[in-house]
Amino acid sequence: MKIGILQTGHAPDIVQDELGDYDAMFARLLDGHGFAFRTWNVVDQDYPIAPSDADGWLITGSKHGAYEDHPWIAPLESFIRDVYADGRPLVGVCFGHQIIAQALGGKVEKFKGGWAVGHTTYDMEGKELDINAWHQDQVVALPPDAKVIGSNDFCANAALLYGNRAYTIQPHPEFTSRMVELLIAHRGPGVVPDAQLAEARAHLATTTANDTIARRIAEFFKQER
Repeated sequence: MKIGILQTGHAPDIVQDELGDYDAMFARLLDGHGFAFRTWNVVDQDYPIAPSDADGWLITGSKHGAYEDHPWIAPLESFIRDVYADGRPLVGVCFGHQIIAQALGGKVEKFKGGWAVGHTTYDMEGKELDINAWHQDQVVALPPDAKVIGSNDFCANAALLYGNRAYTIQPHPEFTSRMVELLIAHRGPGVVPDAQLAEARAHLATTTANDTIARRIAEFFKQER
């Protein structure tokens, strides 16, 4: 099964030197599930031609906001709607979670409650799971087809399911503790409150449920439609 990765941002250079870009992180996360991958850097205005260019689609995280005025946002939203209408499975993570919701009629905004950074606990489909987070923006109004399947007290709409068409999640199952450590050092200072960075650093050794979410994503891509 060929998965098209729509890359909506780039990891900091120091991260890429060690861990690769976001598409490489997702390829590692989903390794062993029988997928082949091709990346389109939509953040650089590199777009697929049609939904049929892949069997399923995955939209990455980004430092950008879904509501910001970038030239690649509107074409990406249009492509999301095309994939959704076509019926090929669509997965979104963090920014991907947000832009899918926005494209399908929901609302995203900078959350007044601040940031979620590092190890974070969620109720995901009735199970308590620990997953790394790195976001301030949130989905604050749901699209008509979306059902909430994951949340916590800070993020009410942390995972959404759109029937068999889209599965999206706010935290980052592709982020290892080393990735969070690098973000704390190189993207967090001056942006995220120092106390939150210190708290995230203190929990770097906490085990996360990345493999559980990877299986959930793989099952979603492969389910019969």
